This record gives sequence, structure tokens and C-alpha cells, in this order.
Amino acid sequence: MTSQHHTASLCHHRRISGAPGQHVGSLIHVMWIVMMGFTPETWASSETQPHSIKIEGDITLGGLFPVHSRGPAGVPCGEIKKEKGIHRMEAMLYALDQINSDPDLLPNITLGARILDTCSRDTYALEQSLTFVQALIQKDNSDVRCSNGEPPIIPKPERVVGVIGASASSVSIMVANVLRLFAIPQISYASPAPELSDNNRYDFFSRVVPPDSFQAQAMVDIVKAMGWNYVSTLASEGNYGESGVDAFIQISREAGGLCIAQSIKIPREPRPGEFDKIIKRLMETSNARGVIIFANEDDIKRVLEAAKRANLTGQFLFVGSDSWGAKNSPILNLEDVAEGAVTILPKRASIEGFDQYFTTRSLENNRRNIWFAEFWEDDFKCKLTRPGIRGDSGLRKCTGEERIIQDSVYEQEGKVQFVIDAVYAMAHALHSMHMDLCPSSMGVCDKMDPVDGRMLLSYIRAVSFNGSAGTGVMFNENGDAPGRYDIFQYQLSNTTIPGYKIIGQWTNHLRLSAEDMQWSGGDKLVPDSVCSFPCESGERKRMVKGVPCCWHCELCDGYQYLLDEFNCDTCPFDMRPTSNRTGCRPTPIIKLEWSSPWAIIPVFLAVLGILATSGAIITFIRFNDTPIVRASGRELSYVLLTGIFLIYLITFLMIAEPSTGVCAFRRLFLGLGMSISYSAMLTKTNRIYRIFEQGKKSVTPPKFISPTSQLIITFILISVQLLGIFIWFGVVPPHTTVDFDELHPPNPEYARGILKCDMSDLSLIGCLSYSMVLMVTCTVYAIKSRGVPETFNEAKPIGFTMYTTCIIWLAFVPIFFGTSQSTEKMFIQTTTLTVSMSLSAMVSLGMLYIPKVYVIIFHPEQNVQKRKRSFKAVVQAATVSTHLSQKSSDKQNGETKVEPDRSQ
Repeated sequence: MTSQHHTASLCHHRRISGAPGQHVGSLIHVMWIVMMGFTPETWASSETQPHSIKIEGDITLGGLFPVHSRGPAGVPCGEIKKEKGIHRMEAMLYALDQINSDPDLLPNITLGARILDTCSRDTYALEQSLTFVQALIQKDNSDVRCSNGEPPIIPKPERVVGVIGASASSVSIMVANVLRLFAIPQISYASPAPELSDNNRYDFFSRVVPPDSFQAQAMVDIVKAMGWNYVSTLASEGNYGESGVDAFIQISREAGGLCIAQSIKIPREPRPGEFDKIIKRLMETSNARGVIIFANEDDIKRVLEAAKRANLTGQFLFVGSDSWGAKNSPILNLEDVAEGAVTILPKRASIEGFDQYFTTRSLENNRRNIWFAEFWEDDFKCKLTRPGIRGDSGLRKCTGEERIIQDSVYEQEGKVQFVIDAVYAMAHALHSMHMDLCPSSMGVCDKMDPVDGRMLLSYIRAVSFNGSAGTGVMFNENGDAPGRYDIFQYQLSNTTIPGYKIIGQWTNHLRLSAEDMQWSGGDKLVPDSVCSFPCESGERKRMVKGVPCCWHCELCDGYQYLLDEFNCDTCPFDMRPTSNRTGCRPTPIIKLEWSSPWAIIPVFLAVLGILATSGAIITFIRFNDTPIVRASGRELSYVLLTGIFLIYLITFLMIAEPSTGVCAFRRLFLGLGMSISYSAMLTKTNRIYRIFEQGKKSVTPPKFISPTSQLIITFILISVQLLGIFIWFGVVPPHTTVDFDELHPPNPEYARGILKCDMSDLSLIGCLSYSMVLMVTCTVYAIKSRGVPETFNEAKPIGFTMYTTCIIWLAFVPIFFGTSQSTEKMFIQTTTLTVSMSLSAMVSLGMLYIPKVYVIIFHPEQNVQKRKRSFKAVVQAATVSTHLSQKSSDKQNGETKVEPDRSQ
């Protein structure tokens, strides 16, 4: 059509009242020419005006539907899409019929429509959408005149107040960028891209389906509910897949506790072997069995096929988006690989009214749908006869008597509900707007002619009503519908009818029925998809840098316990870790028990010694005035026997349970018994030594050899020990202590605290040191007095006693200090000390008094008084005996038995 023809037609049209619609500045007009390459006026009047459905009405709504698939290269449109195209488009027509017949919704106002085909292509949809904005573009017709010179009569262009659509997010994004320039509200029924929630860029866009960000949130909740923390993601290249995965990753980061092992993109045009490589990459992190998949049906199917080829059936646990939903086509012949897959789908219902409407459509009663004939041919696999088109000999001829559902398979498409809800949302907004602006008008009043797009948007965002499925329809501030999803799982085992089973719902929060879930082989236990398994009790986490869900477990060793998830700490000195190392417990406190083998031997020796000592004391008391008792020096003998008795008694104090009293007696008697014994023996040997040394010089007896003097000397020596002990009492009062260091092995299970008196090894040796000095001094005097005949005195028995005692204590020292590193140090040292003291006492008792007791009891005839001799005679006899022993070592010393006078 030429420009002149166009002008003429304008001149001959009847003028319609009303000024042109809202004008847009010349800047937009110029921009449009640059974008599209032609002016809207030329496009609107050209013979290439796109095929569309026109429904007359007082108010016109636009509609965008993918009636056809994307065509091959160079061709905009391909084959017809029966479900996503025709079903959805018919749903809009059905909704318009319902609204126009409803007396309570937009009474006396008829809704019309202009419905266009997007051909599933965003650029083609943009071209088609020019139909919706042509009435809003300013037209300059000042240079146009009719043939008679009058200005042309320009008909009022069709004005679209709002658009229902589009389907694909990429199409909605493209169209929304244009519609917002002309303030035309848009309500989508199937575009879930999260970026469309940006109210700054897509302020006139709304949708009755929830955005993928809600879907991603639901999928994050599902993953966390199953206890997974390490998953991979798969996304088809394009807006839907990439934005869905991006939303999932973003939400998982914000929620925490969920890590992405790998994020893989499936190319738009995958090369041969591409999906096998994807499976290999997924196996690089085989612990991440969970795979979050935002992909189209074809990509889902090819991923499952690749997993089956790799013999990895049951390895991957898929969580699919709504593009998988409850569809059978992606898993056809791959059911075993898909078993256990959890999928998500916006909550929807089959609209019974639409089924009744659509199944009654025929070629005769549905002429308003210009694509219905094409649908008819595809649905019934027949060919309609059309003028100028040669029929396909391979297809039968359509009769027109075919009926949907009777002669073809019919199942309502899943988004039909949302198409109906989108149309109703627009109708409710217009109804509310009409009630406010035209309260007394029966039709469209001047205030709504034209409809203000920005005002209509505010009414759209405010709508709230029950939709076609009975669920609420409303929008948030970004124009998003609330998220409502059904959660499905594909179950194959232990079920009569394999297929998708609803296992939960998500409406802002997850409700999942774990008992309804089952996995590969019918297993009810949820498989793991974690980077690292929880640490055992008593193990801390050492995190892997940069991967918060991965860690190594390290045992809190030694005396450490688990302070928190990431740190170990050492128990206090008096405690040890519990068996599971989650805390500390008191270290058991032990002491030397009477029943211990370390105590039985010392106690046996002590009891034996006490009995023998008691027997000797009783015998001496019973035969106190007999010659042998008198000759042995009764006074010092009783003192010495008392010391021996105390030596035996200390064994019981060393084994008794430590207390303040026991510790005090330990300090007192540990060195006292020995100091009493060795003080008495030292006094005896010193007396003998002085007597015979004095006899070499003079016949005058030395001083201080009387029994009284001997006792005084003995008690003076003993008082030194007592003085030291009482000073010790004053400086450090006796008390008990628990030693946790002595039994502190690497394995804390064997750790023990030892209840003991506050006597260190050095203090114990210090307590005995004075007695050892007395013992060494006594030994020296015994050596010096070794020449005195045994018939005259006790010098030699005392000497043998001291020699043997020295040997015992020389053996004691290395044993006592050599066990300082032993885990049974206290027991060994206590036993060594008590046995050494008992043996010392036994030597003293056996050498000095057992022979005398034997003679007194069994040979009383020898217990007689020998004739007395003077001190001078005794010394002379001893001197002679000494000289003889020096000349002849093989002769017996002291042929004449002489008993010295002890009273001197």
C-alpha cells in the first residue's frame, strides 16, 4: 500500500470522536525508528501487520502467547505449540468470556483483547508488541491533506490498557522494557526470572507466578531439610537456568551451612560428548551427590542419559526446578536414573470449567481463534482443505467432526490456572478503578478514557481475591505473587504405580513429609551429600580454607577436651577428659590400700617384728634382774627396744590413709624410732670405746659411763631429732595433699591423684638424715671397738648390726630414687622405705637381743653371775687379748671368760 493510498483512506474514513491518546515525546519516536528501522505509522498501516486475534470490547487487553515454537534460521516461527501455546491462549479467551458474563465484575463494561503470537522468540515478540503501543506514539500529520484540501480524518487507534504475558522470561524482559516507556501494566502468567523482581527496571511488570528466587529458596530449604551441605548445580545456558542457579547460590550463601561443589553451565548448543564431560566433572566431587538442576527438558534428559552411560545409576540425587516438575518426558526410559529425584512445581490445580470449555471447542464454534485450524490438524493428525494449498497425501483429510478428548489425548496444560488468574487480576484492578473514578457511571466514563497506566498499576498491586484454583491472588511491592509450591519425588520401588508423589509443600516455609520419601531401591534413609561427615565425639574441626562445609577432624589428645566445635582445651590439673572428650571430670584419688601387695609384705614384716620386739621386752622385764639382762645394760636396752618397736610401728602410719593426724605422727615417728635406736647404740659403742681407750692410758675409769649418764647422753641425742621435728611442725604444719603429677601418664584414663602427706622425697630423707648420721657415727665407733673381745661386751654384735644396716640403707637409696619416674612410684617408695626400716630393726633385734632371749629362755643355766673383776684387770685382760690376736690371727681371742663389772 502506497503513502497516497494510505492518505486517501484516511480522508474517506468516518471521524470518531475523541482526541488521540496519550502522546509520547518526539525523542521516543526517533528512538523507535532507530531501534526498529521503521516508523510505527508505517508498520501499523503496512500489509505485514501480524496475524492476531481481535476481540472487540470497551477496554482492550493485550495478550502474548507462544502459539508457535521458534523457527529455524531465517524463519521466525516454527511448529504450533498445542499446550503452552493454544491451551494458554484459549485460557485467556475463556477468562474473558467468564468476566464479560459476570454481572458483578465490570458490569456494563466489556473486555476486549488483542492477542499476538511471540513464536517463542524475544526479538519477534518485541516486534509484535508494537501493536500495543502504536496508539500512544505521537503522530505528525500536519503535512497530510486530502484531495479536496481538507485535513484528513484520522481514526482513533486501538488502545491497549494492559498486557497479559509473556510466557518465557526472556520475552517478558524484552517486552517489559518497552511497555514501561508507555506506562502499560503487564501481568505475566509464566515468567519466573528473579531479575524481573527489580522494581526499578521493571516497574510496570507483575506476575501471578512466584519468581525463581522463591523457587530457589524452596530448593535451599529442601536441601537443608535433607541434611545436605555440599551440592553441585547444573544450569541450561540462558536466562532461566542461569538466573535460577544464581538465586540458589545467593540464597544458600545468605542462609549459610550450604556449599556449592561445582556450578556447571550446559551450553545452548552442546557439542558431542558435552554431557559425558559434565558427568565426569560432577564425579570430581563425588561426595556432592546432590545436584540442583535448572535446565530445560532436553538438557535434563541428556544429563540422565549421560549418567546412565557412565554406569552411575543411583549416584546422583537430583533436585529439579519447575522446568522438570512432574513431567514424564525428561525421564522417559531413564526412570532408574531419575529414581529419588525431588522436583518442585508451583502449586496449581486443573480448572474443571476450562476443561469443559476447551473440550467443546470445534472448527465451527471457535472461529475467533485464527490458529485453531492449525491446532486441529496437529491434534488430530489430519489435513484441512484450504484454498490454494495442496493437501499432504500422507495425512488423512479432516472431517471437522473430530472431538477433543474423544479422538485425541487431552491433558490441561499446567499454566492455564495462572493465565486465568492474570486476566482476572487485570479485571479486578479495572473494576476497583472504575468504582473509584466512575461510581455513578454504567460504562467507561471520561476519567477512564484513556485509562491512566500508572494509576492502573497501583490498582493491580492492590488486588486480592481467590483465584481460579481457590488460592489467593495478590502481589507484593515488586509485583511478585506469593510462593506456593508442591514438592514431588519420583518413586520407582515399593510402589504399585511408579511416578511422581507429592511429599511436601512450600508456602514461605517448607513442610516436608520425610516418612513419604524413598530413595534408590526403596531405601527410606536419606542419602548423604556432604563434603565432610560430622566429627566423632572429642574431635575438633579443622576447616578447609575457602570451603566452609569441608573440614578435617582432629582428635583432642592427651588431657584435652573439646571446648567448642573448632577448639580443644586442656583440663585443669586436677581433672581429666571424659571418655568422649566433651568435658572434664575429676581425676580419681587413690591411696595405698591395706589389701595391696605393696602393703601386705611391709605389714607382715612389721607385725612379725612387733611380736618379736614385744617378746624381747617382756622377757627382759620378766628376767630384769638376771645377769644377762643386767650385763646387756638394762636401761639402754629398754630404750633401744623402744626405738625398734617404733620403727616397726611406722609401717602402719605409712600405709594408713593420710590425714592431718596421720601426717603429724609420720613426721614424728619416721625418724624418731631410728634416732632412739641408733642413739642408744652410739652411746653403747662410745662407752666401750672410751673405756678401753682410757684403759690404755690409766686405770682410772672415764667419766659418764654410769647407766644414768648413758641415759642422759642418749636422750640428749634423741632431743636433737625431736627439736628438728617440732621446728618443722612450726614452719610447715602437717597437712595432706593430692599429687596429680605423679600418676599423670599419656593416657588420661590411667591418671590418678594420690592422697599423701606433704612430705617430699627430700623432706623424707631429711627426716631420716639425723638417724643416718647417728648410724654412720655408731658404725665408726663399732669399727674402732672391733678389737675388744666379744666376751667382754656388745661391741662386735653392734658392729655387725651397723655393717648390715649400712648395706641395707645403701641398697635403699638407689631403689628409692631410681623409681621416681615409675607410675607406681609412691607404692614402691613406701614399700622400700618400710621394708628397709623393718629389716634394720630386725638386724638390730636379731643381733643384739634374740641370742640373749634364747639363752634366758632355753638355757637358763648360762644366765648366772660370773666372778667380778676390777676395771684394771678387765682392761689388762683385754689388752693382752688384743696383742695375742695381732700376733696370731688363727687363735681364738679371750681364752678366759671374764665378765666386766657393769656397776663401774
